[in-house]
Amino acid sequence: MDYMLNLVRRHKAGEAVGIHSVCSAHPLVIEAAMEVAAGTPGGPPVLIEATSNQVNQDGGYTGMTPSAFRDFVHGIADRVGLARERVLLGGDHLGPNAWQGESADSAMAKAEVLIEQYVTAGFRKIHLDCSMSCAGDPVPLQDDVVAARAARLCLVAERAWQAAGGEAPVYVVGTEVPVPGGAHEDLDELSVTTPAAAAQTIAAHRSAFGGAGLAAAWPRVVGLVVQPGVEFDHHKVIDFRPERAVDLSRMIEDVPTLVYEAHSTDYQTPANLAALVAGHFAILKVGPGATFALRETLWALADIEAAMAGDGVGSGFKDTVLEVMRAEPEYWRKYYTGDARSNRFDQQYSLSDRIRYYWPHPTIQAAQARLLASLESEAPPLTLLSQYLPAQYEAVREGRLRNRPLDLLKEGVARVLRQYMDACTPGAAKNALDKKELQAC
Repeated sequence: MDYMLNLVRRHKAGEAVGIHSVCSAHPLVIEAAMEVAAGTPGGPPVLIEATSNQVNQDGGYTGMTPSAFRDFVHGIADRVGLARERVLLGGDHLGPNAWQGESADSAMAKAEVLIEQYVTAGFRKIHLDCSMSCAGDPVPLQDDVVAARAARLCLVAERAWQAAGGEAPVYVVGTEVPVPGGAHEDLDELSVTTPAAAAQTIAAHRSAFGGAGLAAAWPRVVGLVVQPGVEFDHHKVIDFRPERAVDLSRMIEDVPTLVYEAHSTDYQTPANLAALVAGHFAILKVGPGATFALRETLWALADIEAAMAGDGVGSGFKDTVLEVMRAEPEYWRKYYTGDARSNRFDQQYSLSDRIRYYWPHPTIQAAQARLLASLESEAPPLTLLSQYLPAQYEAVREGRLRNRPLDLLKEGVARVLRQYMDACTPGAAKNALDKKELQAC
């Protein structure tokens, strides 16, 4: 985690540098992220994070424990040819989140097991998030309660690190509003976290850490999660407006060891991403935006295959996915509450991208394999690439990309992730502003 500590030092010295965090368990998203990193020799590491719902001691919805997820990620790195030293592992929203329906005592006991397993497995960027109320808790929780619970989990993390050895963990505290993964309802405006609220969160956690004997760990608290005014709902994006976050950005300048971590930055423009980093939101999280790009590319490949088949259907990949979602609605029915027509639309095109939970389904995996095999046996003609995947068409024409379905698919994700990497490069904000002014001329 020396990289993270050094990143904060560079940022505090006036260098607008950042890092993006890929919050996904999809193997093709992770592979695309690693290929982007591998294409920049000597460049920054790739930061892969798992959430407490995805990966936990019970397997989460991926079926993976922390050690299994570590092995899964490292296996992809080995296959891509990216040195494991360039792979950072993080845990997102680690706390009682997965057990909110239980009492605080029960949920926190399970959260302690969760933290111990993450750190023992080699995860070293740990987001301590105890902001959620458990059964019998008031809503919302007071800052001092949240901070005390975070400190309790930090003690577990420190002990697990000392037992396991290796680099010391770095920590992120705080949480964003609305909940992770995109808003559940339509949004028109968001309230930016006030400087006073951010300062109170820092003070509460610093005090709780000190009271728990964690003064030595406090300088390794490198990130604070706040709401900079970015979010997305099912159909639209709330764009970052730097002028609304000026006071919040200035507040963190006086805190020597902390930068902001921005969640729900999915679908922000490249200029907005660069402006976030320049405004001290130096850790940018992306999740649904990457899998949305994956779905877009799969849908385009299915359309290409159907056009090549001449029957407008092909292998029927889209219909297979939607039929599985209709038959097994557990991952979307709380979020898409319209009639059958609007639900079918949102299942495919909602920015909240609930479809991402279905990609590991065996029936869908088999259909995807048939789709890719069909396009592997007969390469898509350039005319259809131009029609359905114009960015990939340009890359193929320029010799930067092979006209093979798996390469086309990963490039759909990589285009999004390169925007994040570029935004985290020093000077990106000025370059984006210059480009914007040039386009206006």
